[in-house]
Amino acid sequence: MIQQPIRFDDGAAYERMMGAWSQLVGPVFLDWLSPATGQRWIDVGCGSGAFTEQLIQRCAPVEARGIDPSEAQLAFARTRPGAAGAVFLQGDAMVLPFEADRFDAAVMALVIHFVPDPAKGVGEMTRVVRPCGLVAAYVWDTLGGGDPMEPIRSEMRALGLTPALPPSVHASRMEALHGLWTDAGLEGIETRAIPVRRSFDSFDNFWKVSTATAGVRPTLDLMEADAIAELKERVRGRLPADRQGSITFGACANAIKGHVPKSP
Repeated sequence: MIQQPIRFDDGAAYERMMGAWSQLVGPVFLDWLSPATGQRWIDVGCGSGAFTEQLIQRCAPVEARGIDPSEAQLAFARTRPGAAGAVFLQGDAMVLPFEADRFDAAVMALVIHFVPDPAKGVGEMTRVVRPCGLVAAYVWDTLGGGDPMEPIRSEMRALGLTPALPPSVHASRMEALHGLWTDAGLEGIETRAIPVRRSFDSFDNFWKVSTATAGVRPTLDLMEADAIAELKERVRGRLPADRQGSITFGACANAIKGHVPKSP
């Protein structure tokens, strides 16, 4: 049987799993960007609006636009109290519906490895940002074991399974990101890793939250119940609980930033 592609069509489930992880990375990322207030931002692949909300609260933009292909994710984003004032639109990262030089800053948060042609996505961000404006992104270091889904995916591989991965997972590598930003003609490129740790009050809560999202569902949906039970116990052994029954583990995102060159 062929696995279905990873699709995020449940905003609430995404928020409980990946949105919460993104909220751990986002503040560190924004501190690193150190942007001015009162700017015009576009959040490409905004999903549930977790990062859009953060940039509004921390950067006080004069304008914030969020673009995502999933209307279900956008519907959730529009309910976020902290994202009031943002405009969320359905759209394609590779064909942004804006004129050139429209924004002061463009960002992708946990998105670039889902863009079918990452170079087009970076090119579009560069096109819609004014000269000297900011183009930045962060993405889980999936191939380096930094994805929050890695505890489950690693045990899937140990069982001889091939877990579903984002279609452009190669773009999550730091050197690949640097190449994309360089090829787009961006200047002053900088990169950094952002490690974070998250706790769950129990393993069962971790399992429920993590398997409700699209990240591992394409593989789980092809497995028999007894195989899923075995996988769950293997992952439980990989993530030992403390005396209170909580589990804590880490993930790591690769981040990059650069600026659009000055006009000739």
